[in-house]
Amino acid sequence: MPLHYFLCDLKDDAAAIAAYEDHHAPGNVWPEVVESIRGAGIRNMEILRAGNRLVMVMETGLEYDAQAKAAADAANPVVQRWERLMDTFQQRLPFAAADQKWVPLHRIFNLHDQL
Repeated sequence: MPLHYFLCDLKDDAAAIAAYEDHHAPGNVWPEVVESIRGAGIRNMEILRAGNRLVMVMETGLEYDAQAKAAADAANPVVQRWERLMDTFQQRLPFAAADQKWVPLHRIFNLHDQL
């Protein structure tokens, strides 16, 4: 299954970071958001944090289409409400495009490729 990696920052504020983590605790993500993720062919998703830097790891099926997911999310009012709420805690990376919240990472090394 393909893996996708993304970066985003949180506002460097302890209360905002704690609130963001609370919104992502088991059972706290809105069911419609989880359904949107699963319905797009995302098999698993993890968000990890170091300081105020977030890393998202997505494992997708071959049917996953990022453009279709973005279009479906844009048309889903509940997902849009969730995104606006999360946006209150997040800040763009300095090198991100103006409309880009999560910046994809590009692999530059894989041990298996070296063997």
